[in-house]
Amino acid sequence: MAAYDKADLERRMAGAVESLKHDLQGLRTGRASTTLLDPVTVEVYGAQMPINQVGTVSAPEPRMLSVQVWDKTNVAAVDKAIRSAGLGLNPIVDGQNVRLPIPDLTEERRKELAKLAGQYAEKARIAARNVRRDGMDSLKTDEKKGELSEDERKRLETEVQKLTDSTIADIDAASQSKEKEILSQ
Repeated sequence: MAAYDKADLERRMAGAVESLKHDLQGLRTGRASTTLLDPVTVEVYGAQMPINQVGTVSAPEPRMLSVQVWDKTNVAAVDKAIRSAGLGLNPIVDGQNVRLPIPDLTEERRKELAKLAGQYAEKARIAARNVRRDGMDSLKTDEKKGELSEDERKRLETEVQKLTDSTIADIDAASQSKEKEILSQ
């Protein structure tokens, strides 16, 4: 059985790009997005739970998020979790509803967010390079086992490199688009 699996490499590289896109969605650009609250966990019933498991998160207006908390005993915990998440949001408690007005971004905060987008992209590039390394290693293993000729290994290594280059181009495009969106507000 050959160690080299092209479909697996493609799937893992696509996974790196998808993961980056999900991370970038969570970066605040000045418009309300329910994904902004994805990293927030609330301590309820003695456990840490994602905010979307204790209430309904919605964006009723372009610059407002709302969390309809299902159990009114958890409203204070949700308020506390959002305040301590470091998102720069100040919740307004209104019964079982927690409203989150989205403030304008300062120039400094925009630059921080753009830098963070760059860090996410670098993490995704590293993931893609690790997948490439695994692919190259498995090709060398297959050649040593006699399952591949040297010419075939070199041809497949070129294929793996092309896949890596294309993945990194996708990562760069997603990152640049997000940075532009953040800085152009």
